[in-house]
Amino acid sequence: METAVHITNLSVNYGKTQALQNIFLDVSEGEFLGIMGPNGGGKSTLLKAILGLIPVTTGQIQIYNKAHMKNRSEIGYVPQFSNMDKQFPISCIEVVLTGQLKHGLAPFFHYSKKDKMTAWEKLERVGIEKLANRQIAELSGGEFQRLLIARALAVNPRILLLDEPTASVDAVSREQIFTLLEELNREKTIILVTHDLLAISSKVKKLACLNGTLVYHGEPEVNDKIMKQLYGCPVDLIAHGVPHRVLREHKEEE
Repeated sequence: METAVHITNLSVNYGKTQALQNIFLDVSEGEFLGIMGPNGGGKSTLLKAILGLIPVTTGQIQIYNKAHMKNRSEIGYVPQFSNMDKQFPISCIEVVLTGQLKHGLAPFFHYSKKDKMTAWEKLERVGIEKLANRQIAELSGGEFQRLLIARALAVNPRILLLDEPTASVDAVSREQIFTLLEELNREKTIILVTHDLLAISSKVKKLACLNGTLVYHGEPEVNDKIMKQLYGCPVDLIAHGVPHRVLREHKEEE
């Protein structure tokens, strides 16, 4: 199976503060990888490093066997918090169209018929094509997140990176988004940063636990030792009606 993302000995510093150190990680094509860890553990930093949005201190990142800066067109990105002003007078289809811009707007620029058709198809793909002409200020949290996914899909990426796409949506919207991601995973590699234990236990195929360095990478079921190493204290999972486990059964330490 082809390797979609290959990370070797990655370290990232913000000034004198080390955000990531010694990260070795391979993500296979078609994988659905969940990344979890404490706030400030470097999860968003890792996604930005893969995208080439921040400089790396040491190490290498390859996307389909090419340097990541030369292969960024293979990646679609849904940020944790959009910088978009939701009061800005722009429609949903116009937002998706901006995802196809490669060099920004130029004088007298106009989108082609093909661009507009692609934008419509992406809105249809995420289930909000009926909202194409609606102003973004009128969207619910779940609708807005699906809009951002449609925008990320506008360049037809092979890899989709998402930074906590369900952090600010209700339970129904959360399930709809995860169902959509499962469907997209049939044709795309997905890397998802999330704190949602339901997603980790029942949706993702592989799990990476990150706290400055990679604590665990493997099946989406970890033990109490790994969780303690990740969060610095014992962790118990309480699930309500969910037939999956993230933590194996364990006894308290004596």
